[in-house]
Amino acid sequence: MSPAPLKVGVVGLGEVAQVVHLPILSSRPDLFEIAAVCDVSPNLVSLLGERYGVPGRYIDADSFMAHDLDAVMVLTSDEYHTDLVIAACRAGKHVFVEKPICLNLRDGEAILKERNNAGVQVMVGYMRRYAPAFLQAVDEVRSWDAVNHASLRDIIGQNRLLIDQSSVVARFDVPAEVAADRDRRAREQVAEAIGDVPSDLVRAYRMLCGLAIHDISAMREILGSPVSVRAAAQWSGGGFMSILFDYGTYCASLDVGVDLQKRFDCHIEVGSELKTIKVQYDTPYIRHLPTTLHVAETDAEAHSQMIVRPTFKDAYVFELETFHEVASSGLQPKTDIEDSLRDLELFQHVVAAFQR
Repeated sequence: MSPAPLKVGVVGLGEVAQVVHLPILSSRPDLFEIAAVCDVSPNLVSLLGERYGVPGRYIDADSFMAHDLDAVMVLTSDEYHTDLVIAACRAGKHVFVEKPICLNLRDGEAILKERNNAGVQVMVGYMRRYAPAFLQAVDEVRSWDAVNHASLRDIIGQNRLLIDQSSVVARFDVPAEVAADRDRRAREQVAEAIGDVPSDLVRAYRMLCGLAIHDISAMREILGSPVSVRAAAQWSGGGFMSILFDYGTYCASLDVGVDLQKRFDCHIEVGSELKTIKVQYDTPYIRHLPTTLHVAETDAEAHSQMIVRPTFKDAYVFELETFHEVASSGLQPKTDIEDSLRDLELFQHVVAAFQR
């Protein structure tokens, strides 16, 4: 017998909700029922509530959490993750929260405590780690005797540049008092993480939590946690960075940056003595662009190259299918709170390397 659809509430109705999550939820009525939506914008709540036929429509988070829900999806700006995830746990709801889980370790420990007290599951949204091509790469690398080199690259254009060419997104002005509150929260939460530092380091830290966290999280799964951060540099006011992670017998390099070019250049490459694999990602904001696995191998006199496209089904779909299993059957997600906090711990070392 198939499990019943989850009654899901979505809080935060911005770009990622409109382009990715709401369309996926509505396309899988066998798994999900969108029972409530919540946002600080009454216009967004009304528009998307009407579009998806959602009965519960809220601009107040407390009222939203009291709705009859099995699970809550937290898709808001990072600064509100802690309060909303804790509120959902206290309301007895399972939680899916977009990365990062929060912006500092103190808040992460508070979330962890509430989850444990409530006996619910909290899954963090690292969709790239659910792509079949990535999972094949993980299995391949774990079968090797040794890794010789690893490099990760995430140089992309601003998401909005690609979204505006491919999707229609409703955007309304954020109330001035909400914008001020968000800025205050950002200053306080980042200061708790890295102290009173120059503005370029603040921006670099937000870049770590925003874009680089995808790469570093995936790196940890495919290679394990590094021994240390050997070196790191940031420039362009924190908008670009290069990091060298020490794995003892080799190093893994990561280049990250955002500019105004309309392209998405993102991959993970790992090599052994005779074989190299590369996971090639495309923008997740254009649905169903495939994640591919590139394999190059030398065998005696021959060198072969192969590109594997496991599926056109995008990683977000696999991720939300997993969340349904997490919330309905108690599956322990691999991207749980503890896993996400390892990224925040590593960011402390990266920022220290920036300062050196």
